[in-house]
Amino acid sequence: MSDRYTDAPFLRFVDAWVLKAIGHLDDATEAYCRAMTPQLEQSFGRKGRWDQIVAAQMNFGPELPAQIRKIWTDGKARFAKGNGAAPDPVQFAMIFVDRSFGRA
Repeated sequence: MSDRYTDAPFLRFVDAWVLKAIGHLDDATEAYCRAMTPQLEQSFGRKGRWDQIVAAQMNFGPELPAQIRKIWTDGKARFAKGNGAAPDPVQFAMIFVDRSFGRA
């Protein structure tokens, strides 16, 4: 997964933002994002929590987390039925980001 972020380090935060929206952000990634907040503030000239900075930088509206959760929730059963296994939230986040935002 590290190759994904080599040339696009901000992408890690966008992926994490989507994982947070669907309720699947792991503790280690959350801690990393929180620890990197000062660097995000400095890089983008914005103050706030890491997820607020990502949302502002990407021009995400306040309705987007609910929309992403609906896509995730509605698609889980279809995915499991078609693939014989539960969907991977990390894979969902990466595909969602790539398709929706062009790899941020």
